[in-house]
Amino acid sequence: MEQTITFFIYLHAFFGGVGLITGIGSIIVKKGSSLHKKFGKLFSIGMIGSSVISMPIAMTPNHENLFLLLIGLFTIYLVLVGNRALAFKIKTEADLIDKVISGSMFFFSVIMLGIGIYTLLNTNTMGVLYVFFGGFGLLLTLKDFQFYRNSQKTKNGWLISHIGKMIGALIASITAFIIAGLSIGNLIAWTLPTVLGTIYIIYWKRKVSPKTVASKKL
Repeated sequence: MEQTITFFIYLHAFFGGVGLITGIGSIIVKKGSSLHKKFGKLFSIGMIGSSVISMPIAMTPNHENLFLLLIGLFTIYLVLVGNRALAFKIKTEADLIDKVISGSMFFFSVIMLGIGIYTLLNTNTMGVLYVFFGGFGLLLTLKDFQFYRNSQKTKNGWLISHIGKMIGALIASITAFIIAGLSIGNLIAWTLPTVLGTIYIIYWKRKVSPKTVASKKL
């Protein structure tokens, strides 16, 4: 049994490595190019594959880890919504699948917040991570539904959503590499990639937004 688990741990690491490399590659190459799209597809496969494999491992005896299980779900949510955001370049309304994905993450984010508050009240510092990622997930899903209500209100809103979610998934990949690959498991290692990634998302959001203004003037 343990050998089987070890195999899946290595498989999880392999897919995670694919996600990390192609994710960084998609940032480096020109946005919208054929290479960017190819990197994006491989990144999505790598991140979803790695996350799906991690979840049963996190529920296996002697490997139980509720936090990693929830982070796996969080990563899958980011990749799915990030890819589905591209469809809003054409479609004008969110469908049931969009709402189910975001609604499910909203539910799990509330659970993470609840666990975090409970563990903090019991003087367990792990609660900080639950609160941090639960609050982050709650914020993202609320923004999803705000976008779904009027997806055409802001031109390039679909692009902003796509960039934000995909970079968020890359942050998860980088965090996993630091925690598992470099064996650095302190609070800074868990949260710093998210903080820096959020700054990068804000940078791209501001970079894309002026184009909207320019296009309106034309």
